[in-house]
Amino acid sequence: MAEIRPFRGLRYSSLAGSIDRLVAPPYDVLTLDQRDEYASRDPHNVVHLTLPEQHSDDRSKYVKYARSAARLSEWRNTAILSPEPTPVFYRYVQTYRMPKTADAKIRTALIALIKVEPYSEGVVLPHEFTFPKHKEDRLRLLEATRAHLECIFGLYEDADASILRMLSDAPGGPEVSVDSDEGVTNRLEPISDPDIVSSLTTKFADKKVWIADGHHRYETALVFRERLGPKDERIPEDYMMMALTSMSDPGLALLATHRIVDSMPIGPEEALARLGTMFNLREVHSSRVYEDISILGRHGDRAFGIVFGGGRGFVATPKSEGSLKEMARDGGSDALNGLDVSILHDVIFERLLGIHESNGIRYTRDAHEAFRATDQGAAAAFLMNPPSVEDMKNVALGGEKMPQKSTYYFPKILSGLVMWSLNDF
Repeated sequence: MAEIRPFRGLRYSSLAGSIDRLVAPPYDVLTLDQRDEYASRDPHNVVHLTLPEQHSDDRSKYVKYARSAARLSEWRNTAILSPEPTPVFYRYVQTYRMPKTADAKIRTALIALIKVEPYSEGVVLPHEFTFPKHKEDRLRLLEATRAHLECIFGLYEDADASILRMLSDAPGGPEVSVDSDEGVTNRLEPISDPDIVSSLTTKFADKKVWIADGHHRYETALVFRERLGPKDERIPEDYMMMALTSMSDPGLALLATHRIVDSMPIGPEEALARLGTMFNLREVHSSRVYEDISILGRHGDRAFGIVFGGGRGFVATPKSEGSLKEMARDGGSDALNGLDVSILHDVIFERLLGIHESNGIRYTRDAHEAFRATDQGAAAAFLMNPPSVEDMKNVALGGEKMPQKSTYYFPKILSGLVMWSLNDF
């Protein structure tokens, strides 16, 4: 099953300056403007590696990846980045508050190398589809730098929370702590005790790992390894860096990802008429839609929010659960067809409204951004409650995948606290 091992993490040294100027969110949640803002904070900010800039006079679109590799080499040579003296695990603790609430939570992860396995082996399991163009970008960067510059996020079953307790109680080395712009306190500590390292490694030997965040990077690492063909012994390309969190961790939180639709093939009144064949519709002001569907969701009721411009909002609840599932995709399991995100895409978008990717579907976890978009020209916004960790686990175990952008684990894994170069294997 899952094979993990300690590693010599590549970390910023004191020569790099204050850590709060060097870290950033992961590459895939940053807009171009946000990327440039982080880049301006410090010439050694991690985005100069994870999102190298394209210059107008570059001879090709691939020059930027060489630029990242050259920077990585330079920063190592000047001791801006230094590898850990010996292989270690890392304890990564994030203390945060849920967005728009006062609920304080603590999430703990073990950062380790994990052996990449094809999904068909049933060791590392995906739960959603990916975008091919993003994988090409990450592959070019990995080929150029020969380094995993960011952690992906994985989950493991830990019914009695024994691994979580072992990780939480383990003696740690010097701590690095930084507050992100999202108000999350991030603490990283190396764990080097040989007995703890050995025990943690053994405990994962019978575990499956579910990818929570980072499918594109995992699939990139698979392609990177498979191109080398069979080898008689372990090689660095066999591994990548992953932050692993127990499914029993009380700090594990999922947020909804809402859909903004730029154009629709029909107008709002026709859309409401079609929705009315399958849903009960209650009109409310758009600013109240997400609160109302959240309350229904907490009581176990399925509900969607639909927002048009001018403050027009509707709470949609199904007239018949059975009829909804019958209209979902052919061949899907009950676990997959019963997800809100599946019903939104398969029934509401495809069957009822004729909405496809060509209509311009954007994604946001901010409900306020979703309904504001409708006052700025978007045709409509569709709001959902999040799936559960159990939903994700069951879909993945069945060998199925959710639609793209089905889950949003909060908070994101901060980039820049630790990296791994394959040259340090």
